[in-house]
Amino acid sequence: HAVPHNIYGPRQNYADPYRNVAAIFANQLLQNKRPTVYGDGEQTRCFSWIGDVVPVFVKLLEADVAHGEVFNVGPDAGEVTINNLLMELIELTGYAGPPPRYLPARPCEVKHATCSAAKIRRRFGYEAVMPLRDGLAQLVEYIREQGPKPFDYRLPLEIVNDKTPKPWTERDF
Repeated sequence: HAVPHNIYGPRQNYADPYRNVAAIFANQLLQNKRPTVYGDGEQTRCFSWIGDVVPVFVKLLEADVAHGEVFNVGPDAGEVTINNLLMELIELTGYAGPPPRYLPARPCEVKHATCSAAKIRRRFGYEAVMPLRDGLAQLVEYIREQGPKPFDYRLPLEIVNDKTPKPWTERDF
């Protein structure tokens, strides 16, 4: 069982308003829409380039020895704050619109999420090699080529209650 950490890259669904913060920001910025940050933006995350994780996913599928085990897949170092991620994307897109709007933190969201890929590196040779900025540049270029899209609010929300972020229920991106 692989546990990926924030996979991003070309061909992902960047019209999804609920998942994949890098693509959400890039799509907002390329539409010249004010980016939305939940909480103070100082949450830290690890971001995994799609090209770094697919080869190890294939190895996991082919390995009989890995059944029933859990493997974290993602970079061990280089955690980035959501604010820093956004600033990188602002630079890469050339966005010059209004500053981000900060909304209340999403309920029960972990403040700092890191990854230890030591086990999968040891067993399957996994390495995260794509520098974040280079991967984000490729994501931005892909969205530019395809054309930014309106967010698709028909996608299902797993849980809708009084704690669901208002921009999600009000379709306010």
